[in-house]
Amino acid sequence: MHATDPAHRKAAWRLVAIVGCSLALLLALLLATPAISRADESNPNDYSCLGGLAAGTPEAGSEEQQVQYAFRCDGPITGYQLQAQIQLTGVEASPLVTAIPSGTPLSDTFSCSGEVPGYAENCVGATKTGYETITGQFAIGTKLCAEPRVDALLTVTYAYLEKGVVTQAISGPFDLGRPEGCRSDAYSGWTRLNPKPPAAKGKHKGKGKKGKGKKSTGKK
Repeated sequence: MHATDPAHRKAAWRLVAIVGCSLALLLALLLATPAISRADESNPNDYSCLGGLAAGTPEAGSEEQQVQYAFRCDGPITGYQLQAQIQLTGVEASPLVTAIPSGTPLSDTFSCSGEVPGYAENCVGATKTGYETITGQFAIGTKLCAEPRVDALLTVTYAYLEKGVVTQAISGPFDLGRPEGCRSDAYSGWTRLNPKPPAAKGKHKGKGKKGKGKKSTGKK
């Protein structure tokens, strides 16, 4: 187990904080974010999100390994959490939100934070529609391609007003997978949600002490 149980519990509580952030901030987001239209958008409790990890952009004055993440979902979101199995040593505060397929930067924004060193990055903000791409980065204390390679799980949240009541939805986790651009090794093709099965123990072909052997004839 790469993270301790207390670390997982802390991450879970931070995710609750994303969903139930200060009422003033949440209401501001709700006023700027339209309610889900069931005819146009997916169920916010059952979104489909896709993304991946790659080498990030080096930061001036820092020798830490930067890891870039990018993902998109089939509906608008108001928060997300990235949870890694190795420690994060830095978090980018403001990821970029762009349109698909043009890559044009949008005015939609997120603000990210997290305990450093820690195992989770928590972000609040808003995308107005589905399929907007969110790109950001975080730092780790090991090389990108060193084992165990970072493999982040993504959970997204959406808060909206329905008949005057704040409704909160959550989808995930989604596995962003191992970093792209690394040489293949024994763990390639496997992820945290689909881990490599443990190697089966080989059966001994030889017979034990009680096994039957050839009888000695006494002849040389």
